[in-house]
Amino acid sequence: MIEIDPERLLKDLSTLRSFGAVGNGVVRTAFSDIDMASRRWLAEQLANADLKASVDGVGNVIATTEECSRSLLIGSHSDTQPTGGWLDGALGVIYGLEIARSYTEAGRLPGIGIDVVSWMDEEGTYFSSLGSRSFCGEFTDAELFELPSVQGGSIGDLLQRVGLGETSRSILDHDRYLGYLEAHIEQGPFLEKTGHRIGVVTSIVGVRDFVIRFHGSQNHAGTTPMNLRRDAGMAAVRTIHGLDRMLAATARDKTVWTFGEIRLHPGAASIVPGEAQVHLQVRDSDEGFLDLVTRQVEAHVEDFGRSSEVGLELESLQDAVRAVEMDDRMQGYCAHAAEVLVPGEWMRMQSGAAHDAQILASKMASGMIFVPSIGGVSHDFNEDTGADDIVLGCQVMAAAVGAILQDAAK
Repeated sequence: MIEIDPERLLKDLSTLRSFGAVGNGVVRTAFSDIDMASRRWLAEQLANADLKASVDGVGNVIATTEECSRSLLIGSHSDTQPTGGWLDGALGVIYGLEIARSYTEAGRLPGIGIDVVSWMDEEGTYFSSLGSRSFCGEFTDAELFELPSVQGGSIGDLLQRVGLGETSRSILDHDRYLGYLEAHIEQGPFLEKTGHRIGVVTSIVGVRDFVIRFHGSQNHAGTTPMNLRRDAGMAAVRTIHGLDRMLAATARDKTVWTFGEIRLHPGAASIVPGEAQVHLQVRDSDEGFLDLVTRQVEAHVEDFGRSSEVGLELESLQDAVRAVEMDDRMQGYCAHAAEVLVPGEWMRMQSGAAHDAQILASKMASGMIFVPSIGGVSHDFNEDTGADDIVLGCQVMAAAVGAILQDAAK
């Protein structure tokens, strides 16, 4: 049995929160100075817990139990959105620290360890889930350095700039790992609204991202007649309206879509926009449906372009994030732990947000648990979870981890 220290857990979460704290929230975007400082602090705490800890060549904090040949990997990410909450990702990282430390204090099982990780750039400031993708071997060193950054330039340029260009990467050792567990705030309203305190994740949705660019003619807003305009802004608005209606007619029960970014150029009140850009994101747990949506979006944009005076182009961003199922056995361990600690106060549920566990699931048995988000708020400075729920989530995960390790030792 792994007994965590609730006071120490909350203190470490508070300390991590201080790196980039802004009001109630945190600004700790990937590869920023404050992010790198927080990773050095985390590596120090993990080393103090008798793990071998370092920051690898893409910024992952990786801590391993050296004398163990088999290990369970626990973690999440510690980078934030540009205006982020204090628990998104950080919760799962500090759970990993606390559970590994408590396991060491209790006396480890012979040859069976806990490794802890804080993934880099899950939020996609430069390249979505860069750290977990690197760990899973999705690209060679040469391919990594050539990856395009969302901010422009290459990932190689970025790594050189932050001093990681010559640092080696940690790559998954398939023979070592029993599996991967990640804890996270729900980032939605379901646990709170239904009165459940723990969510056992069954699946994680797939994500499709599209950018639509509109090329019109910039002109004077007062002297250009309406019938002679090639207004990129109006074309963007009409396309959004058409896509929204199309998606509403096609959507399944839990399909969600967001027009999260709209840009007009030059963006002045007295100028007809000559250029516009719209970012559409669609999420669903069914890969076949997401493939259908992709074809429908492509057809809609093509049809609109044929009838419009404004030029349109559609781009699908990076690789599609695939929907995945969580491992049945990992779900079972988490569900049993929840039922023992809070009988009847937990539920199985789908994750509507993407997570690093989505990447790990293709390489090893993976599982996730959720704790409630107050008001269903996340990716916002007001993101929060009650202290009792934070502690309970760690206790549930510790119980699940203990059972996994005990079974592995048999």
